[in-house]
Amino acid sequence: MLGGSIAVALIRFVINLLGVIILFSLMSEPRYGLKKTAACYACLCVVMATASCVWYAANRESYVRLAPLLLYLVFAIFSIFMNSDPIYLCIYKLTLTFYLMAVFMVTGIEVSVIFFVGNVWIDIAARILLIFLMAVFINTKIKSSIRGFGYYVEHEVDRFSVVVMILIILAGVGYILSQNGLEQTPFRLFQIGLNFFLIGALQLLVFRLYLHTGKEKEYQKENQLIQMNQRLLERHMELLESSIETGRRIRHDARHHNAVIAEYARRGQNEELLQYLKEWLKETDTNAVESICSNTAVNNLLAAYTERAKKEHISVSLDVKLEKNPGIPSIDLVAILANAYENAIYGCMEVQKHARERACSIHLMIRKKLGRLIIYCSNTCRTEIELKNGLPKPEATGGIGVLSIIKTAEKYDGEYDFKTDNGMFIFRLIINLPLERNEGSC
Repeated sequence: MLGGSIAVALIRFVINLLGVIILFSLMSEPRYGLKKTAACYACLCVVMATASCVWYAANRESYVRLAPLLLYLVFAIFSIFMNSDPIYLCIYKLTLTFYLMAVFMVTGIEVSVIFFVGNVWIDIAARILLIFLMAVFINTKIKSSIRGFGYYVEHEVDRFSVVVMILIILAGVGYILSQNGLEQTPFRLFQIGLNFFLIGALQLLVFRLYLHTGKEKEYQKENQLIQMNQRLLERHMELLESSIETGRRIRHDARHHNAVIAEYARRGQNEELLQYLKEWLKETDTNAVESICSNTAVNNLLAAYTERAKKEHISVSLDVKLEKNPGIPSIDLVAILANAYENAIYGCMEVQKHARERACSIHLMIRKKLGRLIIYCSNTCRTEIELKNGLPKPEATGGIGVLSIIKTAEKYDGEYDFKTDNGMFIFRLIINLPLERNEGSC
């Protein structure tokens, strides 16, 4: 260390503290608003700076050895409570911040010692300059990427990997800071520089790895949406073809019916004509398309998938009570229902492949109640199906739909779960409907 008076030590400590606060704030998500966050950190700076001055004046040697560890441990604990990131992700960002602190602190000292005979003001100026350059670079170049990287780390990486990354950074920072009191030699400078480079390169590789992994997941979700749209188009085409065929049959049958009616009328057989018309009306009502619910998009979707399920000899039970206004855009509701119904049909077909004698069924329930949309879907499934992290594995659903369901549900802060129960696969979802859409709903 360069030494100096209490005033110099206070200035350097405040600069270091402000540096880590600025850099950490740029990389993290604060729990409170800007004013409250700034006020809390300002109070922390005053308390820590006062404690630092008292300690430095009382025992300079112990301050040099223990102050960085204890004071920044207090800062880390305080920052965890001020941050809205998950605990392990917050700790990882703190270790990255301390790595950057070691860079500007050690670089300032070495520049001062090597080029300016240990001038403390050069050390202070170098630290301020480096903190400024780091903050500008993070804010303009990688701020959004770092926060996106945090999201991917939170959702894609396992806890063990995060712990390993944290330990690697802490070990590197601890090694670098422990070299400050040693003799100034070219080999020591080479060791410090190499350590900085290796830790930075490792974190850069990890950063790019998880960004790539997270983006790959996003591409998979988009691919699933494309496949879902393709399947929806196929179902709509089946409905259209069925409607065309039905129209042709009706026109063909109408000619025969008209001929029969004309013949009854010509002969004056009024009783026989009335009986014939009654039978024809009964047949027409029997073959009429069932109205499942008032929402046209959902009605057509359920009709298409129900027709397909029946073709696969799957028993279907629908309990749908949905008004014309579902409370959320129909495109989002269709995305959820199409994936859930598609996966249910796939699960039943897998059962039929391995146990033909087993009866397969699907039960779908949709309710809109107390500002919430409730969806329940159960289907026959193979008994050996397992869940991973509460989600069905791709082989249980054909690889389609689950991520799309989750993405759409999270859009509305929905609560969902998947489970198996005695050979039945169960999907449940509750969506909190936006307030502006609840008005006028039943």
